[in-house]
Amino acid sequence: MFSAAAAALLVTMGLALVRALKGPTVYDRILAVNMFGTKTVLMIAVLGFLAGRPEFLDIALVYALINFVTTIAVL
Repeated sequence: MFSAAAAALLVTMGLALVRALKGPTVYDRILAVNMFGTKTVLMIAVLGFLAGRPEFLDIALVYALINFVTTIAVL
């Protein structure tokens, strides 16, 4: 079940990269990069669960904070 979630996250991360490269406006690109960061946080959490390593959640939380601050700084 979590393997399917990881595969779905990879697909949506690919779509976010396409939007980031192709976005018609700067705001679309910023939103796509923010979405990619959010999906990365989810991917780290899912992979941590699959590997049986709960400390990955700490890494995911730190990455989420960095992603949020970076998005606000760019905007």
